[in-house]
Order: sequence, then C-alpha cells, then structure tokens
Amino acid sequence: MRLLLWAAVLALGACAAVVPSSVPSGPSFRDHSVPIGVTSRFNTKDFEGLWYVRAGFDPDIGRMALRMMETPAGRVMRLGVVVCDAAGGCGDFAEDLPVKTLGKGRFLVTMPDGQDREMWVLWVDEGFRTAVLGNKVGDFGWIIDRSTTGGADRIKAAREILDFNGYAVNMLRTVK
Repeated sequence: MRLLLWAAVLALGACAAVVPSSVPSGPSFRDHSVPIGVTSRFNTKDFEGLWYVRAGFDPDIGRMALRMMETPAGRVMRLGVVVCDAAGGCGDFAEDLPVKTLGKGRFLVTMPDGQDREMWVLWVDEGFRTAVLGNKVGDFGWIIDRSTTGGADRIKAAREILDFNGYAVNMLRTVK
C-alpha cells in the first residue's frame, strides 16, 4: 500500500527534493525575482484538521486531502489521494508524512520517497477555511480548503495571492 501511495503522489506531482531555495528541483511555477513570504495570520492550532486540495500546478492533479496533526510519534501531515486504475476502479490511500516546523507557517515534510519538501503557508483566510501553500523554490503550489466545493470568493483571493507571490496562475489546475 505504501508503494501505491508513493506512486500516486508522484503521479500527482507532489514529490520533489528540497534543494537550496535559489535552485528549483524540478519545474518552477513562480518568478524567483518576486519576493515571497508566509502569512502573519498563521496559527498552528487553527491550521490543524482536514483540508482538500482545490487547485495546484501539476497538470494531472487529482483529488487529494491533507490533515496536519500531532501524534505520539510527532507532528505529521496525513496525505490522502484517490487512485484509479485503467478499468475505472478507484481507491483511497493515505500516509502519515513526518513534519518538522521550520518557523511560523513553514514546514519541512518528508515525502513518501524519503525526500524533504518545504511547504509554506502563504495565506489563510480569516476563518481558516481556505489557504495557499507554496514555497520559495516554486516547485509546487496548492489552494486548499475545508470543503471540496463553494467559497468562490476565497478561491479567487487564493489565486490572487499566488499571483502576488510570483506564481504563473495561468498554469494552475482546478481539481475536478
């Protein structure tokens, strides 16, 4: 099951090695000359819980969910994906990925392939219903939300935040 989850996450473009901020590890979706930073509104307690990935930059992005939580083994991000085979059969898979806090709204997540990825909370709305994740390297960016539908005004604001932080929002794909 671990191998299947890893393959699904890799297929969704969620795995990449973190390298020094100035050198992208794969395709970068942001202009590195644009300053980027985490939101001052971030609060660990309010950020915990279930989030759905509503949009991202991988052209094959599919349904994913994440949950930030504290466990006896330490802080983890449970990443869940839906994987479908060629015959149309689908299944849900999840794995707890170790998380190290780097600072307020900044995390280092160990992905299923063992590589580390920085994730920054670039923005979160006042009610902690919608957020934007990205990083300085720009090798990924997600709009996440507490719901799989609705919140069009917040999703629009999230797109604007990605644009403000130098992301090529024309490459952003909405999860269907």
